[in-house]
Parts: sequence; structure tokens; C-alpha cells
Amino acid sequence: MASVGEAGSKWGGIRPYFERAPLATFFLGISSGLCFTLIGATLTTRLAQSNIDKKTITAFTLAFLVYNFKPLWAWMVDGVRLPILGRLGQRVSWMIFAGVLTMAAVANLARVDPATQLWATVVAAIIVGAAGATYDIVIDAYRIEILKPYQLGVGSGMIQYGWRVGSVLTGGLALVLAARVGWNLSYLICALFALPAIGVALLFGEPDRHREPTGRRGMGEIWASIIGPFVEFFKRSGALLLLVFILIHKIGDTLGQLVLRLLLDDLGFTNDEIALFDVGIGFWAYLIGIFIGGVLYARMGLKRSVLLSLVLMAVSNASFAILANAGHSTAILAAAMTFENIASGIGSVTVIAYFSALCDLRFTAAQYALISSAASIVGRFLNVAVASDLVDAFGWAGFYWITTLVALPGVLLFWWMASSGIIDRSIGTAGTDGEGDARAGGSA
Repeated sequence: MASVGEAGSKWGGIRPYFERAPLATFFLGISSGLCFTLIGATLTTRLAQSNIDKKTITAFTLAFLVYNFKPLWAWMVDGVRLPILGRLGQRVSWMIFAGVLTMAAVANLARVDPATQLWATVVAAIIVGAAGATYDIVIDAYRIEILKPYQLGVGSGMIQYGWRVGSVLTGGLALVLAARVGWNLSYLICALFALPAIGVALLFGEPDRHREPTGRRGMGEIWASIIGPFVEFFKRSGALLLLVFILIHKIGDTLGQLVLRLLLDDLGFTNDEIALFDVGIGFWAYLIGIFIGGVLYARMGLKRSVLLSLVLMAVSNASFAILANAGHSTAILAAAMTFENIASGIGSVTVIAYFSALCDLRFTAAQYALISSAASIVGRFLNVAVASDLVDAFGWAGFYWITTLVALPGVLLFWWMASSGIIDRSIGTAGTDGEGDARAGGSA
């Protein structure tokens, strides 16, 4: 197995992709994408084919909102020992429980008929969202704890590869099967995509890095499990600054993506051109970016790779300002889409690895659920109406220059935290316990 010192060799940044733990996270990702896909585009198609009107279909967005509330019960994954299954270990037992719960929730959604049981379908979709959010909590905790600190970047990339493969397979298979055997059986078969993560847990067993938070013997210990993750996090040096960074680091990127299709439409790009450059080239560029992000994290270390990715994501918004000034140019569109998606792929890996390293191994599930939810909460308040108002006021080029400027505070804040030592002092045991301390500067 590669050590951190070997990361400076020719293949050092790539080698972690072929190590046992990062490969396992690929299969964790396959299961992670199941519920989100089934209550997303797949369910929308099923509802449309059941002649449900568009306004009613929007009610099903409640199923996605459940994911934002997962910190409320994430502490249970750390602090509650399951009867009988608990003998297998805290993480393994919860993986089995959450996986089976997910399959049962999907089976329940398969059972209802939207045409005659609309509100039962709404409730079933929300239950799938809750089960899926719980499964994600367990999967993220397991991922962080089976990876060594130097593998966090590559592991973050591999789980995203798995998520995308799982979502494509689930969504595609559901549609193909529905046309042949009906939606009920289609959903039941797709529920089997929850099994890969359970298989990984049974094969790997309890993570070596898992730490028990409490003895779980009384109400005092249960209360400690609830507040412990928050207390531990906010006791760290610069905790409030860390929270600010978590909240703002993606504002510019989120704003820019909200109205990207509207920009392309206004510039006169055809559906075929959008499909080729946005969906086609953009998809593959993003996957390439994920791979590069894992390599950069392994070679450059946490601080430099995250800072570089933040700069790239900020600058990538400027490429659309250039496109807006140029007008209908397929060459500039291809370049902008390639650059933006590679930058986003790199950023998604390095930032997720950083957020993973912030966790205390006694509270991995609760703290990562809190961090990941906080990272997306600002985006929930930004919508197309907000972005459209800015476009009306400043024009397309001006709007994308603004999104570039809006991204700068996150870049500067991270740079200052790294320079002042706050990043190093705030890293949790997930980033320090084991081979390859995340606080090291890398080997590039």
C-alpha cells in the first residue's frame, strides 16, 4: 500500500485509486444514489405517465427536503446501539439496518398507485427520502472511517463515481423495466441497488478508525450523543470561521448554474448544441475533474488542493462572462463547459475530502451530516428568480462577473485560515488518525 511519502513518485497520486478502501467507496456510492434517483426524475416520469398534473407533482419536492433535516437524527447512527444487530459493530449494524429500511421504503413506494392513491404516494416518497437520507448518513460515516487520511481525496472521488453510475443504472433500468413489466416490479428490482453498501460493510467489517462516543447506558450518555458532536466542533479554534466558509464557499458557483440554460437559450444555442456541450462534454469533463481532484489531493495535500480548486471554480464562472460577450460561439461554449466541469469535479473531491477530515471519529455520522447540510443550505435560498433579477439588472456578462466576485470571499477566507494555522488546528481526528496526516503540506 502506498504511503504518503510515496505520493511524490510518478504514480503516487494515482495509486490510491487502486487500493482496497477507495475501491470499496465506489460500491458505497452506487447504493447512495438509489433513493435520490427514484424520488427524482424517475418518480416524476411515473407521475406524468399516471396523468398527474404538473402542480401536484411539485408537492413531491417534500421528499427531497427530508435530506436537509438529516442532522436531527444523525446522532443516532453514532450513539444508539441496535439490538441484536449491534453485535456486528456500530457501523456494520446500522449499514444493514438502513439498507434494509431503504429497500422496504422503495418496496412501499412500488406498492402504491399514484393514479388512485396520490397522497399515499406522497407519503411513500417522503418515507423513501427519510430512509435514503439515513442510508447516506451511515454510508458517509463508513466511508470516512475506512479511509486513511491520505485516501480521503481519492475516496471522495470514488464515491462520486459510484453515485453517478448507480443513479444512471437505477434511473435507466427503472424506465426500461417499467415499459416491460410495470412500475411496481421495476421499483422492486431497483431496490436491490441498496445491497452493494451492505456487502461492503459485511466484507470489510467494522472500520478500524471507528471510535465509540459514549457507553450508551443511560439518558446522560444519550444526551451526550446528541449535543456532543456540536459541542466538540464549536470548541475548536476558528469554529465560527469554519462555519462561515462551509456556508458561503459555493454561492458563486450555485448562482451561475441556476440560469446557465437560460443564458444558452438567449444566445441562440440549439437543443442539439446544448445536449452536446452541456450534457455530453460537460458530463465527461466532470468525471475527468473528479479523477484529477483525487490526484491533486494526494500529491498537493489538503490545503493547497482545496485552495487551488476554489480558485478554479471562481475563475470558471468568468468563462461564461466571456461567452456572453462573444455570443453564439460553439468553440467558446465547448471551452467554457470543459473548464467549468473539470473545475467543479476537482472542487467536489477536494472540498468533500476537507469536510470529511473535519470530523471527530467519535461523531463522524453526526458531524458530517451537519457539515454537508450546512454546505447546501444557502443554495436552498437562492433560486432562479434571484439570479434572473441580477441578470435583468446587469446583463449576462455582468451577472457572471458578479458570480466570480461573489466566490472570492470563500477563496480569501480559506487562504487566510490556511495561512493563520486555523485549518491545521481545526482538523478532526478523521484527518489525523492513521497514515497520512491531512495537515501535512503534500508531496508535490
